[in-house]
Amino acid sequence: MSEVSALSALIGVIRRDLKLAMRRKSDVLTTLFFFVIVVSLFPLGIGPEMDMLRKIAPGVLWVAALLATMLSLNRLFALDYADGTLEQMVLSSVPLGLLVAGKVVAHWLLSGLPLTVLAPVLGLQFDLPAGSLAVLVASLAIGTPVLSLIGAIGAGLTLGVRGGGVLVSLLVLPLYVPVLIFGAGAVGAQVSGLGAGAHLSLLAAMLALAVFFAVWATTIALRIALE
Repeated sequence: MSEVSALSALIGVIRRDLKLAMRRKSDVLTTLFFFVIVVSLFPLGIGPEMDMLRKIAPGVLWVAALLATMLSLNRLFALDYADGTLEQMVLSSVPLGLLVAGKVVAHWLLSGLPLTVLAPVLGLQFDLPAGSLAVLVASLAIGTPVLSLIGAIGAGLTLGVRGGGVLVSLLVLPLYVPVLIFGAGAVGAQVSGLGAGAHLSLLAAMLALAVFFAVWATTIALRIALE
């Protein structure tokens, strides 16, 4: 298969998933509203204690982003599985791993990217300085693709299983913990004046590993689910 046709197939899957998502805008908006509401409730509940808000901001923003990303995981392959599209993907001449990569990219564009863009605006509620907001955006830009890649494995393993939404949460949450620790740790270190370079480097290493292994693992999980 030529590189041009492989790239065309990848772009085609991304475009298709984005178009389908635009027909179901409520799914995308639910993720964003959840993120905004959860993050906004903490300043209202804790009060105008700026020192306290700055301390909890990294954890609150990252936990909210993690949970918001999980809301759409059960829909990653479910619709294609229900209408038979997934079987056609497996039988096509295009490698299944390439098509899975396209779906993961589309999932990140619909969930991770909007959260990354919204995060600095919501971070102003916690009185985060400009440098910490920049680190927050960088950590989410690196970390949310890892969440989508790991989540794809869980979505593939629970495909077609009753109560798959709960099962996928149980499967991926333990794997999300290192991303949460280093993502929130990067912002916390910047707020404390220690520098976020080490944390961001570890997040980047996780992303590199996830890109290599997660697509392969998801492809195997989908083939098992379809047998």
